[in-house]
Order: sequence, then C-alpha cells, then structure tokens
Amino acid sequence: MTCRRLIERCSRSSGGAAGGEEGQATVEYALVVLAAAAIALLVIAWAARTGKIGLLFDLVFDRVLAATG
Repeated sequence: MTCRRLIERCSRSSGGAAGGEEGQATVEYALVVLAAAAIALLVIAWAARTGKIGLLFDLVFDRVLAATG
C-alpha cells in the first residue's frame, strides 16, 4: 500500500474534517471555562478585599434564622 492510499484511507475513516476542526468544540469549551474561572477569581478577590463576604454570610444567616424562628 502506498503512502498516498494510506493517507486517503485514514482521512476517509476519520470523517474527513478539514483544517483541524475535530477539537474546536473542546477548545472553545475550555476557553469558556477558563474565562468563567478568571471572572470568579476576580469576584472572590474583590469580595475578600472589601469584606463583603462576611456581610453576605451575616445577611443570609440572619434571614434564615428569622424565617425559622
């Protein structure tokens, strides 16, 4: 079997996707996850620096205690 026939056979069996599009959806998903993680880290850093996390927890616990008791 010649190299040309082998390449043709492999390209037919892999679906023949052109230009490396096989993993495009996976790469796009990974980029979205990385962007979401970066935004989450920025929000956490801001909230920790300003003390808003403690205020948020206090508010939530106060409302839960008021609703239950």
